[in-house]
Amino acid sequence: MKALLGVCCCCCRHPQVLWAALAASMTIGFALQLLGVSFQKREPLLQPLPPSPSPTCRPRQHVVFLKTHKTGSSTVVNILHRFGDLRGLRFALPARYQFSYPSLFQARRVKGWHPRGRPFDLLCHHMRFNLPEVRKVVPGDSFYFSVVRDPVSLAESAFSYFRGVASAFRRAPSLPAFLAAPQRFFRPGERGNHYARNLLWFDFGLDPPSAPGPGPVREALAGLDRTFDLVLLTEHMDESLVLLAEALCWALEDVVAFRHNLRSPRARAPALSPLDAARLRAWNHLDWQLYVHFNASFWERAERFGRGRLAEAVGRLRALRAEREGRCLRGGGPLEPTHIPDQAVRPFQFGQAPILGYALRPGLRPPWSQRCRRLVTPELQYKDLLDAKQFPPKGNATRPAPA
Repeated sequence: MKALLGVCCCCCRHPQVLWAALAASMTIGFALQLLGVSFQKREPLLQPLPPSPSPTCRPRQHVVFLKTHKTGSSTVVNILHRFGDLRGLRFALPARYQFSYPSLFQARRVKGWHPRGRPFDLLCHHMRFNLPEVRKVVPGDSFYFSVVRDPVSLAESAFSYFRGVASAFRRAPSLPAFLAAPQRFFRPGERGNHYARNLLWFDFGLDPPSAPGPGPVREALAGLDRTFDLVLLTEHMDESLVLLAEALCWALEDVVAFRHNLRSPRARAPALSPLDAARLRAWNHLDWQLYVHFNASFWERAERFGRGRLAEAVGRLRALRAEREGRCLRGGGPLEPTHIPDQAVRPFQFGQAPILGYALRPGLRPPWSQRCRRLVTPELQYKDLLDAKQFPPKGNATRPAPA
């Protein structure tokens, strides 16, 4: 302990020593705690999930998804949009595209909500989580889930995407320059700066601990465990979707999806050095603790599911997605926005990097023209379609689903 205190005191006098120590500790911690498994096996198409040891279940239709920033959450939202759309479920929709973010979620921000009205089946658009208010909007038996990502890749993506709205990022000439002296650029409370530090922690509705030490962080994470039934991992999205399908008692077909809100590879920054990666985890230390916590619970769940069974299901999911890509997409994959002539499926462009999307193959016939269009419709356009369907203009009884 004395040796540790000596190192800490030395770090206080010499910031370079602090960053070096953090680099070593974070890198070792990352290696020890995040040992993943790669899944390569492929299976024939359209096979069901291997039998579950649990009793027969009924598909869940009351779902709350906390859509976190820069975690691949737009892909999950497309899954929820399609599932609810095809079954005529009611979505809790914002007046625009977010629930007054970055303010905490308020039930009154849900379009058509009334304190004594019927609850909504699905809640899945951007918000800062606020459990008491969420409970006013959805049924009591709702399934709560979210998704988290390693703070290194998350912050690198956020720096590119939110640089125009986060003053801390805007002032810095580059991400490495920001990491070398973040306090030079970061001003707490400035508009947009919640994107620049501990963004996951913020999106989960948590405030920085008011007292030092690990106790308040552990208490906050325990509260999230009591609320969320499942937390997915961006780095293992296919495994996540398989576990989600089982938890919701959905078919594997229900969670087949194309990646949405994907940045163009040509605009991505060079890989960060190990030192800068460690600095990012230190700067976003609350996000790091949150990520490590949910990473551990995710793999515990995977063990209960069965690693072999999970590998087989992931293989089938990937084969189904490849079949859909070949059937639906012109070019077989994501395209630059300039190569997508149909504005109804061209993704909204924001940030420094082009956002990729999809173009449909010409000549698709029903029912595949509808299925494929739903798969490629970006979040904002799909939200507008759901809004028009759920709240039709006066004089129109209904509005057709995406054709």
